[in-house]
Amino acid sequence: MKKQAFHTGWTCNGQPVTLPHDAMIHESRSKDAPGGSGHAYFPGGVYTYEKTFRVDAEEAGNPMLLHFEGAYRHSTVTVNGKEAGHCAYGYIPFIVDVTDLVREGENTVSVRVDNSQLPNSRWYTGSGIYRPVWLLTGEKDHIAFEGVKVATLSLSPARIRVRTEIAGSGDVSVEILDAAGKSKAKGKGADVTLDIPAVHLWSADQPYLYTARVTLKKDGQAADEETVAFGIRQVTWSSKGLFVNGQETLLRGGCIHHDSGILGAATFDESEWRRVRLLKEAGFNALRISHNPASRALLEACDALGLYVMDETWDMWYSHKTQFDYASDFEANWRDDLTRLVSRDYNHPSAIMYSIGNEVSEPATDKGVALAKEMVELLHRLDPSRAATGGINLMILTRSAKGNAIYKEDGSGRGDDKKQQGMAGMSSTMFNLITSVVGTGMNKGANSAKADQITTPVLDALDIAGYNYASGRYPLEGKKHPDRVVVGSETFPQDIYKNWQMVKELPYLIGDFMWTAWDYLGECGIGAWAYTPDGKGFDKPYPWLLGDVGALDILGTPNGEMFLAQCAWGQLKAPKIGVQPLNHPGVKPAKSVWRGTNAMPSWSWQGCEGRKAVVEVYSDAVSVALELNGRRLKKLKPRGGKAVFRIAYQPGILAAIAYDGDGRETGRSELRTAEKAVLTVLPEKKAARPGEILFIPVNVQDRKGTVESNADRTVSVTVEGGELLAFGSAAPRTEERYDSGTFTTYYGRALAVVRASGSGRVIVRANGGETASATIDVR
Repeated sequence: MKKQAFHTGWTCNGQPVTLPHDAMIHESRSKDAPGGSGHAYFPGGVYTYEKTFRVDAEEAGNPMLLHFEGAYRHSTVTVNGKEAGHCAYGYIPFIVDVTDLVREGENTVSVRVDNSQLPNSRWYTGSGIYRPVWLLTGEKDHIAFEGVKVATLSLSPARIRVRTEIAGSGDVSVEILDAAGKSKAKGKGADVTLDIPAVHLWSADQPYLYTARVTLKKDGQAADEETVAFGIRQVTWSSKGLFVNGQETLLRGGCIHHDSGILGAATFDESEWRRVRLLKEAGFNALRISHNPASRALLEACDALGLYVMDETWDMWYSHKTQFDYASDFEANWRDDLTRLVSRDYNHPSAIMYSIGNEVSEPATDKGVALAKEMVELLHRLDPSRAATGGINLMILTRSAKGNAIYKEDGSGRGDDKKQQGMAGMSSTMFNLITSVVGTGMNKGANSAKADQITTPVLDALDIAGYNYASGRYPLEGKKHPDRVVVGSETFPQDIYKNWQMVKELPYLIGDFMWTAWDYLGECGIGAWAYTPDGKGFDKPYPWLLGDVGALDILGTPNGEMFLAQCAWGQLKAPKIGVQPLNHPGVKPAKSVWRGTNAMPSWSWQGCEGRKAVVEVYSDAVSVALELNGRRLKKLKPRGGKAVFRIAYQPGILAAIAYDGDGRETGRSELRTAEKAVLTVLPEKKAARPGEILFIPVNVQDRKGTVESNADRTVSVTVEGGELLAFGSAAPRTEERYDSGTFTTYYGRALAVVRASGSGRVIVRANGGETASATIDVR
């Protein structure tokens, strides 16, 4: 079918908007917002989107579909006043058939999105039609939506199967094109097997994509054509490891939420590609999309750039974690959700695992285990090539087996009886609360024989058993469960070094996914090292905004968490240096267990001369030395991939030198103090297409690119030749708005996101006591 972008000409509650659009990010935050810290103190609401469009005489009566990639949540679609479809889940794509509702001439589509009942999530959700929408049109005889499915049958010979679902009738022909567009194989039929000569296999290291061009002919005339990108690869797993194309593969993983940072939940192709690119460059080779299905754009980026994906389904099943969450709709919709997920993911080589949920307590019961098995069976039936897994919190299951539940199953609120109240403990939220006090010792909280007995039924129902915060079990499972395959589906970032040693040593442990790879909105302050009096608790009050957790901050800047992971993964050719902030003299931070360090790669702290600096050097060398302005300070042996120095801050050049056992230098790196730092506008691209989304750092830095970390200023940004979509920093606690055009830099950094208009130039101007500007050509 013909696919047309359906993004412009919309209104939301009467105001003009362009999709994707997050209505929540434009609301006003308040300390008494019903969603609380989980929703970052944003309110919800009911949002009505409307668009008028024309249908030509030749289109009227022919098949016409609307494809929504995601709308949060409880979306009802009407066309010309008649209901066309509904979707309860806010993260799943859905199709609405409007063929019989449209007429020749002018038509009106209305989408009512109801996100008024909060809390309904443990993190920021966004509201409205936050992912793209497409109009699909075709002839009566056409290739069905997502009707082309490509599967790898074997590698030697390289053999694929291409199945095509047709609406109506006709003759199908298939042609396979390589990355250069050259024909590699042809066949005829709706179910055809083809051998691919001189094949290029897909993997995260070599993400080679082919294209299947499928043509439908009716009476000798072309009626429809569909092109599908795919990769030729096979993934197998056993207690001997995970193998991609026969090669053992260890997953250097990170968890990410769905939001786009300062853009809110609005999902643009460019924002997803940028995030995937930065994570790939940082050293990750796998992502867990937590705790809901990935966007199409993210999967396409992972296909093209090379990242493996664990695509997750839900954060809850039929028992509530928050009062108004999806649990009320779950049992009526979960089969359709899984079916849609598999249909969308099927041709994406990056997707290697489906996760049936995160930290659900239901598998502590026979009903929950039966449901897990039913889900796995459905996934295997829909797609036998991929593994079923889940983010199973073993301690939550162990405690829940006592009969506790966080909410009544009717969703009416917290249970009143003592057993239900006592359970509050074993929801994800209460687990997090306990962990924030106990610390990483929670990793051993499910090591007992009783815990093993309780968790075994659901873990054995999965192809790959996902362990959330249960690394204490890793060394035990080889003997207790010799056929089990395990992945660390969620782990503390500071544990990456010792966890990765186990990944390398234990063949059945196939990887580690740290919480998190990238910071996110909501679940305020879960990873913060807080310097303010209100930062001591887990559930941080307004005006906290971000989780403040992640190996990369919300703008995409790596920190000490990332450097430690790179060291653990063996990816550092030279030591990396991180420095804990110097601009909070005399204040001891309240430290979250979800962050092992708040160090950043900066030795530029204006006005901090003489203050004690905590310097972390990340290296797996035998020893590392620190030099300041050419003077040797100290030499230490790294422990767990890190050596910690305490020195007095002085401006200049801070250098770290790594040595082997014979005292020979094996690598060095340095940080410099900024010289005459000024406000600078730095577009990531010099040229763009009309309508392209552009990312433009606005930093306080010198001519050599060194950012000054202690000269933050309030900056206002204006745009000519484009639309300013968002401007903000990585500050985790602020009352500033991303949609105001004015924001304070954070440790010297901020980011503007701009949509280019037509051809010409985009000019971005920043004013923060001084002015700066940059120009991007649009053509």
